[in-house]
Amino acid sequence: MRRVFSDLVRQHRKVSTALAAGLAGLAMGGCGRNDEAAGRGTAARPQFRAELARTSHGIAHIRASDFRGIGYGLAYAYAQDNVCMFADTILTVRGERSQFFGADKAATPARDGEYGASSDFMKLNNEDSDFFFKGYLDAEQLKAGYAAGSQEARDLLAGYAAGYNRYLKEYAGRYPAACNKAPWVRPITYDDMMLVLAEKALHASGQVFAREIVDAARDSGASPADKSQVGAISDIGFLERRLARLTREQLGSNGLALGKDVTASGRGILLGNPHYPWTSTDRFYQAHLTIPGRYDAMGAILGGIPIIVIGFNKDVAWTHTVTRAVHFTTFRLALDTRDPSGTTYLYDGSPTKMRSKTVSVDSLRADGSMGRRSKTFYFTKQGAVLVKPDAGITWSPIAVHVLGDANRHNTRLIEQWIGVGSAKNVGEMKASLDTIVGLPWVNTMAADRDGNVLYADASVVPRVGAEMFASDCFVLPQLLMFDGSRRACGWGDDARAPAGVFSPVQAPWMTRTDYVGNSNDSYWLSTPRALLTGPAPFGYSPLYGPTGVAQMLRTRIGFRQLEDALADNRRLQMSDVQELAFANRVYAAELMLPEFLPLCGVSIDAIVAQACRVLRAWDRHANLDSRGAVLFREFWNRASLIADKWAVPLDPADPVNTPRGLAPAAGPAMLVALKEAAQQMQALGVPLDGRLGDYQSDTRKGIRVPLHGAIGDIDGSYNSIHMETPLQADGYHQVAWGTSYVQTVTFDEAGPVAHAMLLYGQSVDPASPYHADQLPLYSQKTWPLLPFTTGSMRADSGYSVTTLSE
Repeated sequence: MRRVFSDLVRQHRKVSTALAAGLAGLAMGGCGRNDEAAGRGTAARPQFRAELARTSHGIAHIRASDFRGIGYGLAYAYAQDNVCMFADTILTVRGERSQFFGADKAATPARDGEYGASSDFMKLNNEDSDFFFKGYLDAEQLKAGYAAGSQEARDLLAGYAAGYNRYLKEYAGRYPAACNKAPWVRPITYDDMMLVLAEKALHASGQVFAREIVDAARDSGASPADKSQVGAISDIGFLERRLARLTREQLGSNGLALGKDVTASGRGILLGNPHYPWTSTDRFYQAHLTIPGRYDAMGAILGGIPIIVIGFNKDVAWTHTVTRAVHFTTFRLALDTRDPSGTTYLYDGSPTKMRSKTVSVDSLRADGSMGRRSKTFYFTKQGAVLVKPDAGITWSPIAVHVLGDANRHNTRLIEQWIGVGSAKNVGEMKASLDTIVGLPWVNTMAADRDGNVLYADASVVPRVGAEMFASDCFVLPQLLMFDGSRRACGWGDDARAPAGVFSPVQAPWMTRTDYVGNSNDSYWLSTPRALLTGPAPFGYSPLYGPTGVAQMLRTRIGFRQLEDALADNRRLQMSDVQELAFANRVYAAELMLPEFLPLCGVSIDAIVAQACRVLRAWDRHANLDSRGAVLFREFWNRASLIADKWAVPLDPADPVNTPRGLAPAAGPAMLVALKEAAQQMQALGVPLDGRLGDYQSDTRKGIRVPLHGAIGDIDGSYNSIHMETPLQADGYHQVAWGTSYVQTVTFDEAGPVAHAMLLYGQSVDPASPYHADQLPLYSQKTWPLLPFTTGSMRADSGYSVTTLSE
């Protein structure tokens, strides 16, 4: 372990450019032309070449002449910090987890602060995960998609595979403890990188139904009747719950873009604040990628996606939030009863044979031997067959159900983010979104140096117009199910978009000069100054999300505190936006306590009265010094479930400030919730007025770091932190997900002015100096200034550089 740590420190210490290049040559001795020195001695031109610099906190700056070089340098840097996590990712997308870890085990759990490979989008054991990725992903379709796309995207993936493989060869035997000498850490290929991107695209579609898709696959020799068992329909609402969980319990984000009408400088200011898992393979990674004259963007990549997904260049900054839009529908198809196999369906009256795909999974047995199982997956024109009998989704002798997934063959992610990162203003960014149509499941907010801002849901959404939902094609609303036996009920086409999806020209979007924002509610409330309802007469497709409904408390506090700041200051600076990001106001308390405190204050119950005094004295924030924040959290976790609790109902014309207030009829239940919360804390020995910082923390390398922030959607904290454990005697422990990468960006005459932090650090390796170094920055609300120019990079105290070529 000491050797690994010393290697990392030596790799990242400050050295001169010339010395670093020399060291790189020595390190690659015996590798032929794989180092720069060898390259100078031959006439052969290196296939891959990049300059890799590091600055404080291990931020990787990659400079190359083309996208092959960018991918090469970025993969090498990413592997230095996260090789075990990425190697585990490769096992997942290849469908090889069972081969090394056994069929019945779950994905690699987080351990010793390292990483966890479990997905936030599907919960399957290794064998079922392997079957899903082998059966559902279509390598030939992916190859065709990339072949039809840009050469730059293909070059990036090829370079990334080469850079990762160079790291494996150079550091063999010296990987981090979690995977050193593990047989599953192996070289990768261009095709593997296609699978990595395909998995990311499926987060909000195919992976949501992974269990049902695997359940529909037939084991070798199985009878069609095995999939036709029909019992009581008890879970028809599962789809709505899964979608709600996706945006409210698994992934979330805040995005805010301020324009020239509300900024002191007259230039744009952007806040990007994704709320993502801290221990899964969807962690962010800070990077700066430069191809002189072509591409120069800094920010964060996501889980091995080899391009900046949230970030900025010298003229425009952008961020994403998970959209409420739906990226799939289901279909019911009539079967041709003349086919006893049940694999022929009727399409406009004509019998059509399903396409089948048989895959095999090898699994490690307890005795060390290897077993093999095979399954056959079936596909129709509309998508993959799935079954969930308790929701009425069956494969019966007369009908079958399938998933139509707009992201299954979406190979445009890399090309889209290259386009976003190359834009010179929000107009060019919108044009890129309209042309490429590659974003899988996110909204976009952007601000440019001229003070213009953009909101757009340009994600890949099935082209199902509002009128279709009022037709006889819509057969089961709870399951977003349409009649798949008629061509007229299928997804439409638009010449400006890939087959079957909406063009972003027809999707929700706006450009403004005041502000836009999103916190995972639908497009409707992108700014309270101009509610976005869509074109007459029907508006946007319901697949883009609901309108005229109560918004989440996190959405509401984001706009409420911004309007309050504008009222106080008229025009805002970037420091004001940073204060908003970590203001930690608890909006549920602001909306409810004015009516609740007089009620609990006259209670004759001693426990209730004591708790009421604590809430009265509490500052209604979730800062480290806030006393009463723990009590309110435990109270509101119960009280938020009380029905009809608001006195003032939703006013669709004022969705930020309504609903609010305590309904008198809900008072007794509220008092019970407060008493139960106080009794729970007393039983644990937790003082009702304990400081939040004493009871909410993340521990790294044995060092406890106190954390500010509250839950978010439930209690209305803009800064969302979800802990792994419930309240214990010594508090809440370890962050599961929440605020992760945070950036604020504006512009001056010289270029971008950006502050950012990656709360959990660059590396999942506990021995790395970059494993825990940024968490105290968050705890202290300290925003590091990012070095973007060559001069600022070289002036950074952590600067080092080396040249890689092969």
